[in-house]
Amino acid sequence: MPSLSLKKWQPERQEWLDEIERAHARIEGTARGRRYATQKVNHAYAVLLSSEFQGFCRDLHSESVNALVSVIAPNSLQPIIRAALTLNRKLDHGNPNPGNLGDDFGRLGIAKFWDVVRSADAKSTRRQARLEELNAWRNAIAISSSILQGSEARRRSGSTKFAPSGALCEGLR
Repeated sequence: MPSLSLKKWQPERQEWLDEIERAHARIEGTARGRRYATQKVNHAYAVLLSSEFQGFCRDLHSESVNALVSVIAPNSLQPIIRAALTLNRKLDHGNPNPGNLGDDFGRLGIAKFWDVVRSADAKSTRRQARLEELNAWRNAIAISSSILQGSEARRRSGSTKFAPSGALCEGLR
């Protein structure tokens, strides 16, 4: 049975991402200004993807907390434990980066979160790296980093990689 968080992702969050993808497709072409417009849509897409993923992870964490707390007796302890498990939750104020996900889900008894994720699916090693890249892009976009201007110059010269925070990142497609 899929989680409520996943059920919310599929119609709602996925549709918002599909909308920006359609906008990107509409500005495709060779007309003057296309690269600038495409770059701005790519930036919006990266920030939106990070935001929606963060919302999904936060919803999933809350859903997990509720499932754990629902079996605690007496019922009067449930709000206290729920508050303790979500107090200073990093997904409430920080990026959905691998460290924050590991910390927040670690509170729920998943001590080595990324080891558990990788053991469930071998592709998760690459997904974790891509998540780090997405967060590097999101942070660079959010602060109008000069890293982005340098990456645009490298893209024009044939290289689509840049190195924020020391990690090689591929350009958004």
